[in-house]
Amino acid sequence: MANQNNSSDIDPIETKEWFDALSSVIKEEGKERAAFLVNALLAKAAATGIPVPTGLTTSHINTIPVDQEEKMPAEGPEAIALRALIRWNAVIMVLRAGEKDPALGGHLATYASAAILYEVGFNYFFRGRTENRLEDLVYIQGHSAPGIYARAFLEGRLSEEQLEHFRREMGGIGLSSYPHPFSMPDFWQFPTVSMGLGPLQAIYQARFLKYLENRGLLEHQGRKVWAFLGDGEMDEVDSLGGITVAAREQLDNLIFVVNCNLQRLDGPVRGNGHIMEELESLFRGAGWNVIKVVWGGRWDELLAKDKTGLLVKRMNECVDGEYQNFRAKDGAYVREHFFGKYPELLELVKDMSDEDIWHLNRGGHDPQKVYAAYAQAVKHQGQPTIILAKTIKGYGLGAAGEGQNIAHNAKKMAIADLKVFSKRFNLSIPEEKISALPFIRPDSKSPEIQFLQARREALGGYLPKRFHDAPSLETPPLSLFDAVLKGSEDREISTTMAFVRVLMALLKDKNINQHIVPIVADESRTFGMEGLFRQIGIYSVVGQLYEPEDKAQVMYYRESKDGQILQEGLSEAGSFCSWLAAGTSYSSNALQMIPFYIFYSMFGFQRIGDYAWAAGDIRARGFLLGSLAGRTTLAGEGLQHDDGHSLILSSVIPSCISYDPTFGYEVAVIIQHGLQRMCRDQEDVYYYLTLMNENYTHPAMPKGVEEGIIKGLYLLQKGDAKAKLKVQLLGSGAILREVIAAAKLLAEYGVSADVWSATSMTELRREALAVERYNRLHPKATPKVSYVTSCLQKSKGPVIAATDYMKLYADQIRAFVPRAYHVLGTDGYGPSDTRHYLREHFEVSAQHIAYTALLALANENQITEAQLMKAQKKLGINADAPDPARV
Repeated sequence: MANQNNSSDIDPIETKEWFDALSSVIKEEGKERAAFLVNALLAKAAATGIPVPTGLTTSHINTIPVDQEEKMPAEGPEAIALRALIRWNAVIMVLRAGEKDPALGGHLATYASAAILYEVGFNYFFRGRTENRLEDLVYIQGHSAPGIYARAFLEGRLSEEQLEHFRREMGGIGLSSYPHPFSMPDFWQFPTVSMGLGPLQAIYQARFLKYLENRGLLEHQGRKVWAFLGDGEMDEVDSLGGITVAAREQLDNLIFVVNCNLQRLDGPVRGNGHIMEELESLFRGAGWNVIKVVWGGRWDELLAKDKTGLLVKRMNECVDGEYQNFRAKDGAYVREHFFGKYPELLELVKDMSDEDIWHLNRGGHDPQKVYAAYAQAVKHQGQPTIILAKTIKGYGLGAAGEGQNIAHNAKKMAIADLKVFSKRFNLSIPEEKISALPFIRPDSKSPEIQFLQARREALGGYLPKRFHDAPSLETPPLSLFDAVLKGSEDREISTTMAFVRVLMALLKDKNINQHIVPIVADESRTFGMEGLFRQIGIYSVVGQLYEPEDKAQVMYYRESKDGQILQEGLSEAGSFCSWLAAGTSYSSNALQMIPFYIFYSMFGFQRIGDYAWAAGDIRARGFLLGSLAGRTTLAGEGLQHDDGHSLILSSVIPSCISYDPTFGYEVAVIIQHGLQRMCRDQEDVYYYLTLMNENYTHPAMPKGVEEGIIKGLYLLQKGDAKAKLKVQLLGSGAILREVIAAAKLLAEYGVSADVWSATSMTELRREALAVERYNRLHPKATPKVSYVTSCLQKSKGPVIAATDYMKLYADQIRAFVPRAYHVLGTDGYGPSDTRHYLREHFEVSAQHIAYTALLALANENQITEAQLMKAQKKLGINADAPDPARV
């Protein structure tokens, strides 16, 4: 960090001459020329081997000098009163919720610290949607929700009854605890309270806007993506994981605002250091424009008087723990422990009272300083901007938590503290009424409300607000995929390749081809998608500045400004955030897009589970393709690549519709149905399909199976109706073909097997649970029968299910199978070997399936024990093999 009081200076006169020379250049030729010379000098020094500072941090003062601040429009008392009213109602909302039930919780301190940051934005910068322009996208810090509700209350968008039901959503009139679009689909734009998800989403959202503009699908309208974040939140890996992407993509439509109140949930963010300068160095080094808003206007005069730089030196050397402690004390303490370290600084403030010193404000609480930072940020070109604003956690709460370690969990205030709060913000509330915890909303003609409405009208309308007016898309008929529906004949292909054929067909459909967004992390060639490189191009904000080494090949690596593929590199989280941006474009951009994100299935839900859950909250639509799926299909890769549980992880997300198809026609039917639900009918669901890299021949689609494919189960192969011994075999994905082979083995024992393709155990269970609930709540009505039960109750014999996933996946329908049910699966870690040996290891091979079917018949005394043991030997079942599920 810069230090202007360097006691090691052996020649102060020479140093002064250098300073004078720099000042002369600034005066005569301007700051740009001065910056060039300084940078050139540093480069020359580095080239000669002289160690030079990186220049990534600056002193702990404001980035924008006072004389360069863009002035904020003059505000009258109504603007100050409006901010006070919002603060008051935000506090009262939490307190009243606590009165109803102390367990409801709520947060007072975060919005208290960030109020000015939001209000300057809402009053002067955040643009709403108009007939001619789309709105800015604002990621609200989750714990600030009470302040946003309080503003919407004054706008007339929320009622007092709704505020009364903060955190009590049952009944349909309450307000969600945090920004949850699923709960409040007309209000919140983005879910952000799972800390660390907002920053990465905002980066890829801003990038997606550029993508749409460069593809000619959206006009450039100067839209901004604002992300309000906490300094403690920036410790989340994902918070910093994409910052180089933002700089590389030149996202000058992106603005991070970090509320540096120096406190996280339990205490200081950096008690022994400086979080602002730490973040400054990280973001400046990553290529961002960094603006620090450290001190409010009440410091300007003192800093101007500081001719020696001693005040700045003191600001630099105080660590964040000290700054927090100063605010938790009083003016006398600050005089003694901050200014008192140097006699010259005590002299600097000798004419100031302790109260004057106490009111020296931080930059994040000064509207003018915040306005100047925002004004510079929105005009900056070529780089994303981060604004680091220093605030006080719990500002204004006094003894209830201002600047204290307990601030984050503060959800109560004594009446005496409320009275102090009211006086501090000049609220004219009679003291005798304060104990009633009243909400305050002045008449619509009051100066405060008129100011509020006028500002939002000037900016185009209210925010946050979520829109649902994107036109439906005309989705293609199933016949578009005839090439896949007819099967592969003698050619062996994987379901991954079947999907690529489906995608290619969609890219030729004139109704929706421009709406398709293919997304890959870095595995296009693995998935057989390299043919798309030349056809539709890979998106790049700068086009292609080099000639690719494979230019002579048909499928060369082609980048383009209007490219359609989002090739994200090795970032599953970043790829998923691109998918989220595309999957919510119907709301954010009034334009439906259809994202297809294909990934290594093991690195899907397991790695980005929090984002996948947020996808449900944000009402995303699109397709996730988990390729190389299953525990036994990825021969040779082993433990960290073999997926036997993604379908279980996807099943816990209510709006995720998941399938495990085996044949190309199943893939086509599922995707066509998904397009209808999401793009034509505009349902807020998304689809997860597992895909495999195992090659085999694919049959043509049998007649009349479409409904069963979608519901999750259909009869693929009918056994011998005349046979005495009958079993029902269920399979999906990679193991369905083992099930088919098992049916042939069973025929040698005189057992007839019906073979069922179970495309989705999850959808079967969901439908069955809905039927079960209906029957429970309507005991007098004729009981309904679940789909899976109706399919199997007409058949004969025990039921055996086998999948390439943990037994739990198939076991979830056990309660609805009307006879003995046996499940085989792939519990345990996946070793490296061939598919044959892996299926033997996990006991999901055709031999194990056939043996289990014979065991089920023996349990029902339909075959003898001797017959079973003879079959066990003939099928090569090793009864003493280690249990693959045990570690």
